[in-house]
Amino acid sequence: MNTNAPAIAQAAAQGTNDIRAIRPPIIIPNGWAWVWWVAGLLLVATAAWFAWQQWRRKKEAPIIVPVIPPHVRARQRLQEALALIAQSRPFCIMVSDTVRLYLEERFNFHAPERTTEEFLHELKATDLLTRDQKQTLGDFLAVCDMVKFARYEPGLTELQALHGSAVRLVDETEPEPPPAATPGEPAVARA
Repeated sequence: MNTNAPAIAQAAAQGTNDIRAIRPPIIIPNGWAWVWWVAGLLLVATAAWFAWQQWRRKKEAPIIVPVIPPHVRARQRLQEALALIAQSRPFCIMVSDTVRLYLEERFNFHAPERTTEEFLHELKATDLLTRDQKQTLGDFLAVCDMVKFARYEPGLTELQALHGSAVRLVDETEPEPPPAATPGEPAVARA
């Protein structure tokens, strides 16, 4: 006889079966899934590192400001001064300041901080300009000072002559460009 018969009868009487409920499916991990996760994380980390390097290089890179030679800047300011030619005092201030600043930048001669007399006296002791250029500059600054400080009112032709004198001084003292190398010749400094 079956010894389990009373237990089965008792379970049947209680209305329960010995069969268990269905369990949810068990997720069996893919052996390659972790490889894809690690590869994805490495890819994101590498992209972040390269982006950081680019940002740092851009931040550290000096901003290159093109150097405008003094004679070019002086010509531009003298051209701008022509807009003020109808007003003699502002015109003369701008033209004389332009010439003084040009001489300072071109020859490292501290012109703007000195009076005209100090400037001309110190200029005579140098060989930065020729004797004619020094004389023309002295006349130019004397007229500009008369307009600025003595309320002298020159005519349009005299103002144009002042402008022409300033442009001529810049043209005559402009540095000579370096000689261009010919196509078959290497660019080497010659003694």
